[in-house]
Amino acid sequence: MTPRNRFVFVAGLHRTGTSLVSRMLAAHPEISAITGAPVPENEGCYLQGAIPHTALHGRPGHYAVDPAQHHTEASRYNTLEARRRLFEDWSPWFDGATPWWLEKSPVNLTRMRLYQQLFPTSQFVIVLRHPQFMAAALAKWVDTDAASLLAYALDAYDVMVADLAYLHAAFVMRYEDLIADPQAIQRSLCAFLSIDERYADLALRNGNSDYRVSADVDRDQAARMLHWGYLPGGEYSDWQPSISHPLRAVRDAAASVYNSMGSQKN
Repeated sequence: MTPRNRFVFVAGLHRTGTSLVSRMLAAHPEISAITGAPVPENEGCYLQGAIPHTALHGRPGHYAVDPAQHHTEASRYNTLEARRRLFEDWSPWFDGATPWWLEKSPVNLTRMRLYQQLFPTSQFVIVLRHPQFMAAALAKWVDTDAASLLAYALDAYDVMVADLAYLHAAFVMRYEDLIADPQAIQRSLCAFLSIDERYADLALRNGNSDYRVSADVDRDQAARMLHWGYLPGGEYSDWQPSISHPLRAVRDAAASVYNSMGSQKN
C-alpha cells in the first residue's frame, strides 16, 4: 500500500444491499475489491486477524447494537500493530495499481471510527434499506421475528448516526434510490471518490417487492424511520442525502448529483 492507495469501506446491516453496491463499485477500473476469497460474500472481516471475528462476532440481528463490537478511536485495536496486521492480511487480495481498495463487511458499520484512525484517508459508503423490508428479509435467515429486527435496525441506525459526526468522508445512500436511478447513484459515488464516471452493467431488481409489510408501526418507530425518508408500510419519500467530505467541492458535487434524482417517492 502506498499513499496513493486508499480504502473505501462499504458498510450496512445484513440484507441491505451492501454486496450489490460493492459489485457495482468494483466494476470501476480505479477500484480493486476482494474476489474469489473462500469466505462469505468476499467479506474482509474473515480474512484478517487484527480484530477478532469469531462465530460469535458479526451475527445478523445482533452485532450492530453490541457495545463490545462497536469500535471507535478508544478501541484497544487502535494500534500500529493492528494497522500492520490488517494491511498484511488484506493487501494480497488487492491490485496495488488501483487508487482505491474496496472492503465490504456488514461489521464495518460498527468499525468506521476505528478504521478512520488506522487508515486516515479512508472513505465510507453506508447502505440503508427500509427497516421494515430489511427486517422481513433478515427474518428468513435468523430465529428472530420481524418486529424485533425492526427495532434492531432502528437502534443500529441510531448508533450509526452518532458515529457519522466523527467521520471525515461518509456517503449514506438508500438501497431504494439505487434501484430507482442506478446511474445517478453511480455518478454520485464517483464524485464522492473523485474518479471518472463509469457505469456498471448490472441487472437490478427491486428486492423489496418480495415482501409485504404492515403500515401499522409504533409512532416512535415511525418518527425514527422518517429521519431517512422511510414511511410505515414500506413507502419512502424525499430526503437530503447525508454526505460528508473534507473538501467542500467534492461533497457538494456528490450531493448535487444525488439530489438530481428529483422526487424519490415510492
